[in-house]
Amino acid sequence: MHLQIAPLLGWSATFLVCGLAWIKGSAAERWGSLIVLAGSVVALIIQMVLPPRPEAIALLLSEGLYSLAFLMLALRYTSPWLGGAMLLQATQFGLHAYYIVAERKHDLTYGIVNNLNSAGVLVCILFGIFASARRRARAAK
Repeated sequence: MHLQIAPLLGWSATFLVCGLAWIKGSAAERWGSLIVLAGSVVALIIQMVLPPRPEAIALLLSEGLYSLAFLMLALRYTSPWLGGAMLLQATQFGLHAYYIVAERKHDLTYGIVNNLNSAGVLVCILFGIFASARRRARAAK
């Protein structure tokens, strides 16, 4: 059985950051981690079940819902890390739309941008976790 390291690292980072959000984060980081986990699981299911053309449309729709969820979260909590996550999600949505409109197959560029965006959202959540922990530490003094 051939084991690819990139998906393993991606899922490990996702579970690590999302777990940390539940342990150290505030409500915004917890909701953000739920959005990331749900989006990751939905994308995995879409990729496993659908053929290429419907897969691209389904991924676009799921990224749109993912972006909408981050928008609602940003409106509720107005945290700087959410602004970064929203911008990255807009880039992700644009990536999917571009590949559909251009009728291009997913290539190396798509994979790199997709993975960097996903990592960027995780980094934004990490910033949120650290900011939340600092606020709690200051409030405790």
